[in-house]
Amino acid sequence: MSGAATAPAAVIAGIGRYLPPDVVTNDDLTARLDTSDAWIRSRTGIASRHVIAPGTATSDLAVEAGRRALASAGGGGAEAVVLATTTPDQPCPATAPLVADRLGLRGVPAFDVSSVCSGFLYGLATSAGLIASGTVGSVLLIAADAFTTIIDPADRGTAVIFADGAGAVLLRAGRADEPGAVGRVVLGSDGSLGGLIEVPAGGSRQRSSGVAPEPGDEFFRMRGRETFRHAVGRMTESSRAALAAAGWEDPLDADRFAAHQANARILTAVAEELGIPQERRLSNIEWTGNTGAASLAVLLAEATERGTLRAGHRTLLTAFGGGLAWGATALVWPELKTLDD
Repeated sequence: MSGAATAPAAVIAGIGRYLPPDVVTNDDLTARLDTSDAWIRSRTGIASRHVIAPGTATSDLAVEAGRRALASAGGGGAEAVVLATTTPDQPCPATAPLVADRLGLRGVPAFDVSSVCSGFLYGLATSAGLIASGTVGSVLLIAADAFTTIIDPADRGTAVIFADGAGAVLLRAGRADEPGAVGRVVLGSDGSLGGLIEVPAGGSRQRSSGVAPEPGDEFFRMRGRETFRHAVGRMTESSRAALAAAGWEDPLDADRFAAHQANARILTAVAEELGIPQERRLSNIEWTGNTGAASLAVLLAEATERGTLRAGHRTLLTAFGGGLAWGATALVWPELKTLDD
């Protein structure tokens, strides 16, 4: 028998989320931006979002979500920590070792994964690989972003969408036929379109040029109309590939559809392309906004807490973000203990 046939699967054994307590409503934004509650809701589906307080960093969000995922799994530790984020505490060092230390996991391997809003799925594939290879027996995967720290507060196109938060899962070695087992994660990228979603300044390209950045180049930028088209196409395509990899012949074989909470129009378009009815779609963008890498993990944790995602539900996950990068996977949701936020 081949090694691949006997390799352990990564099984979701715990889940948690954390949203900072401060909430910004659409009315708060209309007081300083040329916009309205009706415009924001119609374009994004968002009514409010959680934001960090001054002095708070991504690691603070990640630690809280990680703690809850560990408690959900029974209170043990983890043999590795993977942090998916676009907003590390510093450019160097990685934020994951700091998070691991604060969680009492000093000495375990810990590293960051940077794939913007697809970060949770890229981290899921990476974590599953660590377990399948026998490198570790468990991984705490955290997706966390303090996205408001890279958003221009005067940019109506992004300031109304993005928010802060963290979600986490504890993965353990198990069998491929168990509920919660992570199968194939379909991933893809297209760097030729990287300019659609970017922060122009601050990296080695700009710094080595010897030219000072233009005003505003330190902020996140997104070309919304083009991003919309690629997001819908890539999430639909990767979702179909993930369904096929799981042996699910029809999108209706999925009991629940969980997509990165980019904006409500993208979510609706992808679900309609796949033919997934409204009652099977999970969404929390109305009260969380787009939390970047964290959004899919936060959605899964919240839906588990609320009971809209239950043990035995065949669940399709997909995400799309900067890079461009995208992904999808399908799995049977396990029985999980949750801690209410």
